[in-house]
Amino acid sequence: MQPCWNRPSFLFKERKQPNNGYIFFTLSRAPEYHATQVANAVAVATQLGAQLAIPDIRGSNSRHKLQFGEIYDVETFVRSLKGVVQVDKNPAAQLSNMKLHIVSVPDGVSEDFIASKISPIFRSKRKLKIVTHFNSSKGKLDESSAAYQCIAMFESLKLHPDLQQLVDSMVATLRSFSHKRGHYIAVDLRVDDSLCQASKHCYNVQEIGEFLRKIGVERETSIYLSQTGWSSGLGEFRDVFPNTFTKDAIMAVDQKARFMDYEKIIDFYICTESDIFVPSFPGRFYSIVVGKRIAKGRSQILVPAKNTSATATHYVSPYIAKRSHFAYSCFC
Repeated sequence: MQPCWNRPSFLFKERKQPNNGYIFFTLSRAPEYHATQVANAVAVATQLGAQLAIPDIRGSNSRHKLQFGEIYDVETFVRSLKGVVQVDKNPAAQLSNMKLHIVSVPDGVSEDFIASKISPIFRSKRKLKIVTHFNSSKGKLDESSAAYQCIAMFESLKLHPDLQQLVDSMVATLRSFSHKRGHYIAVDLRVDDSLCQASKHCYNVQEIGEFLRKIGVERETSIYLSQTGWSSGLGEFRDVFPNTFTKDAIMAVDQKARFMDYEKIIDFYICTESDIFVPSFPGRFYSIVVGKRIAKGRSQILVPAKNTSATATHYVSPYIAKRSHFAYSCFC
């Protein structure tokens, strides 16, 4: 797949007026929200002619925040947005002794919304914090904002080199245990997820195992489960697929001490890199992983269903089969 967006010419015109304001935002703890939050903040800052502050990231509780550079590569973020928006890598000075006005914006914020709802506030405040509220997964991107949303979502977020090295080493471990050309399958398993348990479309570990057997996955294939820790129900799954691993089993002790706070990030990127991805729940994690996989040309995404077919192609994700994912607005 190749990028097929056209960057609007106005993004590259030299601004006629100096920057006179800042847009701040915070990334959620869950990585599946990050790309959209960045895209929204870039859209707002670009249209308002404001500087974009490097975001922080929510930690394990409301008072704990991570620095953006702990998880993502700051230089890549700034470089990818060059010519789109000016990024302030050290926004702390702009935050001193100031309570920011917070503006809620929808997922995929439009130019009309920015002009009518945000611009009047920005003209008086000059410093705003953007908070994205999420709706259902969208299809195609709006043409007016597709270029900078594509750039923000698919170019700006690269893992910090240390974290990328960890993910690469875990992927290599998974491939080393698989007998067939080093392939592995990633399953986004939600054993303890209340939303999953309440959904008619969520599959448990037993159902996932039956699905994999039905479509002919070989016994010695490496399988990664995004489940944290090992529960009793996973034992029967491993009896059928002995090369089954959770993150705990393929991280060194010193890596666990340093990186286990980033477990959702690790899951996200291991699911992105797998040869086959199987979601157990049709939520946002599934949708955003699919987008990243489309960008990488990794289209083997199989969604379990309760039918009798043993043909894997009958379970290809509708995002792929119908080309209905918004990433197809960005990649051709």
